Amino acid sequence: MKFLITGTAGFIGFHLANRLIAKGHDTIGLDNINGYYDIRLKYARLNETGIYQPDISYGKLLQSKTHENYRFIQQHLEDRIALEALFTNQQFDYVINLAAQVGVRYSINNPHPYIDSNIVGFMNILECCRHNAIKHLVYASSSSVYGNSAHVPFSEDDCVDYPISMYAATKKANELMAHTYSHLYHLPTTGLRFFTVYGPYARPDMALFLFAKAITEGKPIKVFNNGDLSRDFTYIDDIIEGIARVIDHIPDGNVPHPYYQLFNIGHSYPVPLMDFIRTLEKALGKKAILEMCPMQQGDVTTTYADTSDLEKVVHYKPQTSLEDGVSRFATWWKSLPIL
Repeated sequence: MKFLITGTAGFIGFHLANRLIAKGHDTIGLDNINGYYDIRLKYARLNETGIYQPDISYGKLLQSKTHENYRFIQQHLEDRIALEALFTNQQFDYVINLAAQVGVRYSINNPHPYIDSNIVGFMNILECCRHNAIKHLVYASSSSVYGNSAHVPFSEDDCVDYPISMYAATKKANELMAHTYSHLYHLPTTGLRFFTVYGPYARPDMALFLFAKAITEGKPIKVFNNGDLSRDFTYIDDIIEGIARVIDHIPDGNVPHPYYQLFNIGHSYPVPLMDFIRTLEKALGKKAILEMCPMQQGDVTTTYADTSDLEKVVHYKPQTSLEDGVSRFATWWKSLPIL
């Protein structure tokens, strides 16, 4: 089997690439390596898969120096001609689209990159999959599509017609676009609504990284909504196991929405933000300085995944406790040579 994973300089894409490489699959990673956050972390991830920064140039397909079954290309999803050529030349079996312009808060003042990458780029992915007989397209959606819903836990059957950020709106659009292609062209697609993923090599704009950096440096951490928030924190290894199982479960014409699936993928256990901070303090061995702040625009008070559909279909439920997950992150953090 031959895989294309987009977003392999990113957090989840990097870990999934490692999983598929270890399983012996012929894998190509793609990423535009944009500057939304410190690209040193992106290059560090790529380095771990044998893709070294001096060798990277736009549009050049690189062979990994450490894995014979892995190659990488720097490319934009919105570069339609180049993407079509890649699909035609490589003849992929499966596509896992994890590339996107991320960040709920950033999207409020900077909407255009979200349209370019998340809408135009995803459109190009759909068209390439349609014209190249892809067996299964798995793509990243987000828990942000639920907006500030008071109904918990969040279910795939809930109404998600009222996003409160441009990022969330683009992810909802992706689900609609995928459904259309599944309906019109019988393209098997599965969307995954991720819930607050954390772990080693996490994004530096996410709470765990921001908090760990501030605590280590003795600086205050911003605690929004005066700490009255909770998140369905999900450890990266649990996410990767879920994705791997979903890849093998291809929707056909016999599912409720033919050739189309959509799942929450989270821990299904919301953790109060203050409990999360105390767990991180213990793992780092240092107290946090708290700066209590009001609620941020575009943010939500609670995320909580109903994962019963995913458990029923792929027979998997996350296994990593918050204490174990944060401890593993802290071990990685203490050895971090960058940032």
